[in-house]
Amino acid sequence: MRRKLVAANWKMHGSSALTATLLGALVAEPPPCEVVVFPPFPYLPQAVQLAFGAVGVGAQDLSAHVQGAYTGEVSAAMLHDVGARWVLVGHSERRQYHHESEVLIAAKLQRALENALTPVLCVGETLDEHERGNTERVIASQLQTPLQVLGSRLAGVVIAYEPIWAIGTGRTASAAQVQAVHAFMRSQLAAHDAKLSRLIRLLYGGSVKAANAPELFAQPDVDGGLVGGASLLAEEFLAICVAAR
Repeated sequence: MRRKLVAANWKMHGSSALTATLLGALVAEPPPCEVVVFPPFPYLPQAVQLAFGAVGVGAQDLSAHVQGAYTGEVSAAMLHDVGARWVLVGHSERRQYHHESEVLIAAKLQRALENALTPVLCVGETLDEHERGNTERVIASQLQTPLQVLGSRLAGVVIAYEPIWAIGTGRTASAAQVQAVHAFMRSQLAAHDAKLSRLIRLLYGGSVKAANAPELFAQPDVDGGLVGGASLLAEEFLAICVAAR
């Protein structure tokens, strides 16, 4: 059975004080599921120290390069060195604002796996793509390169479906819509490797809140959530985690 996972993407929010508050709450009241937090780069060492191994800690991005003259880049080895064990790859905001290609995203997945980091690969369609009925085509395209490049190594990856039209908008895909997309993703994985389909955890992200988490997490192909804004509120995030028991 796939263990439920709830991940917190703090994006470009936070401070030393907020890191201490949120990690303190999670450690003091351990959730009934696996939990990972993704703070901004400057707070990674502090988060690792405060997590006491009870909560996973990851970075929001990594470089596709191993090392070298790449000012501002952070390598997978550096992340592992400071205690991070997870990393987000291919988030829609990286795809949109930094024009990350599928080839670059696949390279980042490789670097992560080579350095004992568990990547969370983010996929999802825009509002226009959704309204045109192209959700499955977009998702299949975003999975194609990682499947081709990684093959069976994709078993070490978590995949998060984040419909762009539901991120930070207050709009949430219905539980039935989410289940349909997750079932489609699992069918795509199964077409490549039946074992991958059974092993890989599929998360949902997109305005996940304590109010809708129970119904979302009850779907057979939803293995947890990637939470944005609600993860900055300790009580709300803990309630979401409880829903993943």
